[in-house]
Amino acid sequence: MSAIADAVAAAGGPVSAAKACGISRQAVDKWLANEFLPRTDYTGETNYAQVLANAAAQRGEGFAVEWLRDNARPKPRAA
Repeated sequence: MSAIADAVAAAGGPVSAAKACGISRQAVDKWLANEFLPRTDYTGETNYAQVLANAAAQRGEGFAVEWLRDNARPKPRAA
């Protein structure tokens, strides 16, 4: 299982993760399919890693935000 899949599961699943992040279920499904967070989480435009960590912590399944960001980083594009 990928880090993003683990984080989404810890947050209560795709529907709960989407609701917590204020995005669509389809957006979370895209994260799961790609196995990484969106680029915007690394540029400071969004903070989904923190939101997922907070949601997971509320369920007693916390994880470190840094762990998720380190393990769910977008792959570099080929030139």
